[in-house]
Amino acid sequence: MPKYIIERDIPNAGALTNQDLQGISQKSCSVLNSMGTKIQWIESYVTDDKVYCVYIAPDEATIKAHAEQGGFPANRISQVRSMIDPVSAE
Repeated sequence: MPKYIIERDIPNAGALTNQDLQGISQKSCSVLNSMGTKIQWIESYVTDDKVYCVYIAPDEATIKAHAEQGGFPANRISQVRSMIDPVSAE
């Protein structure tokens, strides 16, 4: 299945407490569980005003459905076409 990077504009995301982040994570997992196995959350990165999430899903519409059901922004959804890392340079 394709991998996606979701960019979520969340003002002051970097100031969210661990409890806030736990609540957001619980909401996301609850929505994912209701959607079945066709979508998987891999990880997220929190910056000052954005959250970048990595998901595996069959298509962009599934990502959008998760965002709508969870009440999360999904300002930009980009499909990962390939990956590189330091080993790629060898």
